[in-house]
Amino acid sequence: MELRKGRHVVYMLHAHLIFVTKYRGKVFTGEHLDKLKGMMSEICENHQAVLSEFNGESDHVHLLINYHPSTSLSKLTNALKGITSREMKRHFPELNQVAWRKNALWSPSYFVGSVGGAPLNVLKQYIEQQNRPH
Repeated sequence: MELRKGRHVVYMLHAHLIFVTKYRGKVFTGEHLDKLKGMMSEICENHQAVLSEFNGESDHVHLLINYHPSTSLSKLTNALKGITSREMKRHFPELNQVAWRKNALWSPSYFVGSVGGAPLNVLKQYIEQQNRPH
């Protein structure tokens, strides 16, 4: 278990996030997921978090995040979904076709679960085994 240290804190906080595309549209390819991973990693860094694992399928993504105690998961989630929705549609215009109402790429809801009861390698293995499109 890797401990992270701040100026006045030692911590090990992990969250499992799942984002689903609007209406569960099967829109992502491997190229889309690669771009999302890079963007989400950068967004996490800007919010004192680390994207430990990422993968997905054509209609959803899984993220395993290690975050700082002062990080608000709801604010991080809003940043992840908002920025990636806008930037993915800019980089991949074909994704605009699935942005039905309110020009959204993602469903407005999401899943977040704290991770710690099960070993992280079990969760990492689960994310790695997602049926990733080619």
